[in-house]
Amino acid sequence: MCERAVGTLRREVLDRVLIYNEAHSVKVLTEYIQHYNQHRPHQSRRQLSPDSAEPPAPATVTDLQNHRIRRESILGGLINQYHRAA
Repeated sequence: MCERAVGTLRREVLDRVLIYNEAHSVKVLTEYIQHYNQHRPHQSRRQLSPDSAEPPAPATVTDLQNHRIRRESILGGLINQYHRAA
């Protein structure tokens, strides 16, 4: 389990970001951990994040012609999060 988490962290962040010092590494890792636990979909949870309180449900297809999607860049644009816009 730990090897998988470290591998994911390395592939998604550490291979793409030059860490300058300890303070920078804490900032990058804090932001990534928040993304990983609150926004990143996980296949084992039927595309829900680990912090999600709702029970896993079958995936539904969203008609993008009728819904607006908002993109939020994190980690300086390294990762994008998508949300339904109001």
